[in-house]
Amino acid sequence: QLSLFRLTLKRLFSTSHPSVDLKEMKKFQRLAHKWWDEEGEYSALHSMNDIRVPFIRDTLLNMSSNYHLGNPLSGVKILDVGCGGGLLSEPLGRLGASVTGIDPLEDNIRTADQHKSFDPVLAKRIQYKSSSLEEIVEESMETFDVIVASEVVEHVADLEMFIKCCSRVLKPEGSLFITTINKTQLSYVLGIVVAEKIMGIVPEGTHEWEKFVPPEELERLLESNGLSVKTVNGMLYNPLSGSWSWMESTSVNYAMHAVKSGLQGQSSPTDVPSEVESEQPSATAGTTT
Repeated sequence: QLSLFRLTLKRLFSTSHPSVDLKEMKKFQRLAHKWWDEEGEYSALHSMNDIRVPFIRDTLLNMSSNYHLGNPLSGVKILDVGCGGGLLSEPLGRLGASVTGIDPLEDNIRTADQHKSFDPVLAKRIQYKSSSLEEIVEESMETFDVIVASEVVEHVADLEMFIKCCSRVLKPEGSLFITTINKTQLSYVLGIVVAEKIMGIVPEGTHEWEKFVPPEELERLLESNGLSVKTVNGMLYNPLSGSWSWMESTSVNYAMHAVKSGLQGQSSPTDVPSEVESEQPSATAGTTT
């Protein structure tokens, strides 16, 4: 009985999902049914697809010699971490990828599952799971070609653990794509004061400036976990047109692409950014979540 008691205690205090912030989950719980309202609280994430989807697609195509007409990402296994209602999982699935979307909030997964069920093709290509990243690490070691964490890292409780887990479930030479918010005075003014308090682009309380991540810090964490940063691009949201565009400055929003080294502890040819990859992604190439 004593051993059973110890086991129960161990479970209670286990660190199976230390990167999940319960306070953050409560914020998103209230809006779980609103994900697919393009004019609602998540409208900026809907329009972000116009630049983040081509960024992911074109970067991957530049790295690959395989090209499937109509399904350019066919055969690519993608993990969408913090997938929310599936705003990014769905367009990636439409490009032919096999997508696993995970989110610790069951209501988000319910919304995502319901929405993909309207499209039989997507229903086959996308699988959703209510889970933290840590919970799938053991069963998914070096499983995914690509990990996408879009508008997620500024909400996690333990960023170092989060990046470590990303590295562990990514295949050698796999790609990690992150979009997030820099920690600057400008990001406080635009990301919180203007976006939340004045214009209501996102609900008040969505972001905490203390949790914003400077690209230098993110790059340091990635490098120390065997990932080499290839591209960092600034992103700009225009609240009047409701559209996103690429910009040189990373002082507010930015996107990052990193590649895991081919052999653990050794550098590989992927550590040398190609000319194509280091260019600014084309915002004209067509279209967290």
